[in-house]
Amino acid sequence: MKTIRGELKRVANEEKASVLMRFFKTGKGEYGEEDIFVGVTVPETRKAARTFLDTPVSELIPSLKSPYHEERLTALLVLVEKYKKAKTEKEKKVVVDFYLKNKYAVNNWDLVDLTADKILGNYLIDKDRKILYHYIQSKNLWERRMAVIATFAFIRKNDFNDTFKLCEKLLTDKHDLIHKACGWMLREIGKRDEKALEAFLKKHVQRMPRTMLRYAIERFPEKKRKAYLNHLG
Repeated sequence: MKTIRGELKRVANEEKASVLMRFFKTGKGEYGEEDIFVGVTVPETRKAARTFLDTPVSELIPSLKSPYHEERLTALLVLVEKYKKAKTEKEKKVVVDFYLKNKYAVNNWDLVDLTADKILGNYLIDKDRKILYHYIQSKNLWERRMAVIATFAFIRKNDFNDTFKLCEKLLTDKHDLIHKACGWMLREIGKRDEKALEAFLKKHVQRMPRTMLRYAIERFPEKKRKAYLNHLG
């Protein structure tokens, strides 16, 4: 019987695994501590995921519990595709509920970034979004990042309000990966409405973590970037 793990091990690369383990900070005390990689690229995991699209969601649980990062990623990418193909609200809710019930598997930044907006964010476009405000209060780094990245789905619809509110509440967050997530989403808003981004920046620039600000203003001309950075001293 074909399995996700078997498919991945077929294309695994030990040398690549070592590189990925350093890149995703798997050392002691780092955010990806104890995560294990087999050495498979994202395009290869996407290719593997496409062969398991007919797998019932319940049968993805062993892969979501896997110690192997790429196996969890593949199972999550299957969920993304299942959500995309869902035709009814009921079918979509099944995928979202399963995703949230198994969010323990979404435990590194790439796993969040490749799934949160495409599943949770898309589902919440026309619904109450209080779950995101609950998640940003979590002690779990990945739940907080998931809340921010989920808003990318709203940004694509030119709906910026929740992104601004969440980023404002996360100005005092201590983790660099939250600063980066907020800065990225703010930059995405700026691509669509630079005035809206600048209104947010002018209000909060003196309180913003430097990383968040740098990401948010990345596309600005150098002179304008320096002016904002100078506000931080």
